[in-house]
Amino acid sequence: MKRFNNPPKAEWDEILKRPMFDVSQLTASVSQILADIRQNGIQAIQKYTEKFDGVFIQNFTVSESEFVEAASSLNPELKSAIEVAANNIFKFHQAQMPETKRVETMPGVVCWQKPVAIEKVGLYIPGGSAPLFSTVLMLSIPAKIAGCKEIVLCTPPDKNGRVNPAILFAAQHVGVTKVFKLGGIQAIAAMAYGVDVVPKVDKVFGPGNQYVMAAKQLVSISDAAIDMPAGPSEVAVMADQSANPAFIASDLLSQAEHGPDSQVILVTNNAHLVDHVEKELIAQLNELPRMAIAEKALLNSRAIVVNSVDEMIEMINVYAPEHLIISMENYLEIAEKIVNAGSVFLGNYTPESAGDYASGTNHTLPTNGWARSFSGVNLESYMKKITFQEISREGIKTLGPVIEKMAAAELLDAHKNAVTLRLKEINK
Repeated sequence: MKRFNNPPKAEWDEILKRPMFDVSQLTASVSQILADIRQNGIQAIQKYTEKFDGVFIQNFTVSESEFVEAASSLNPELKSAIEVAANNIFKFHQAQMPETKRVETMPGVVCWQKPVAIEKVGLYIPGGSAPLFSTVLMLSIPAKIAGCKEIVLCTPPDKNGRVNPAILFAAQHVGVTKVFKLGGIQAIAAMAYGVDVVPKVDKVFGPGNQYVMAAKQLVSISDAAIDMPAGPSEVAVMADQSANPAFIASDLLSQAEHGPDSQVILVTNNAHLVDHVEKELIAQLNELPRMAIAEKALLNSRAIVVNSVDEMIEMINVYAPEHLIISMENYLEIAEKIVNAGSVFLGNYTPESAGDYASGTNHTLPTNGWARSFSGVNLESYMKKITFQEISREGIKTLGPVIEKMAAAELLDAHKNAVTLRLKEINK
């Protein structure tokens, strides 16, 4: 880890920079692929699936027999774990159901807002080096609770044209409508445009690599909404003398193993803690099957020692991490002062892995500093809200003159007339 001792605030932005890459060429190549798929449909999708996934697929729809085979081949203990996690995620998101409240803003003028489910949603589930069946739960359960009529899931096939059985089991368990063997840019294009058997959706959700993220942002211009802008995964840990160095190292590595462009940050007011964490990182890293990936991610890691808890809080709010772990004595008090973070994990016994899998919170979160302005995926991500208003005869008599004055001041006479005619009719 790169180590910084009491850096001046003027250097914070530079120290906290995420791993950067040139997106100009990437965006151009993604745009070309999207245009090809829009024009040539299923033939283009087959071409790119063969090119990027190494397999030619005639029929992208996952069949009923494939679901049955996946369920029968899966370890019963893993099935049970998925079911427990699904139940917790359901409970947490069910509690987010918004209420419809009618508000009488003045006598005879009643307004309200009604949540309505987005009818068709598309979920992208990465399936490359780490098949993320947990993301199936995170994205599909709130969609079901919200009442989305069609839930389409795309995930990459392996070299044999098959989908990871845990992904299929999770999808069937939570009631996904349709599953397709589609990955990468071609999956995003198929859901955004509607190609062959893949229906067009209204909003696309899910994580992915740089190409998937670029595709999502490009289709969001005019074809489908997306959940949020996102980038490589990241975690920040705030720790003091009460923290367990082994726990911290394990949390940093759990994020580092996501990918070589992930970033992990340790912020502390205790220099000796960094020494102990670095020793634990070396010991634990050598035991990881994904050691090579984690090692590359650690090149982007930072250990930053500052003078005070207040500086720690300020630095974290500047960084706006996707995941934040607070391993400090007074973690509840500190958590109240955090205003920029995707998801926060409190105390020594709350690993970031809990939110990734089974505590109930959603793990689809804003990265790359977007936690300053975006929430993670939640129930309302699958909803839109329609406002209603009802004005009685008495209400328009009271409110009408206000509208007339404002419309006249804006030189919008037709707006004023829509009120004036009603007032004349009432006053006959």
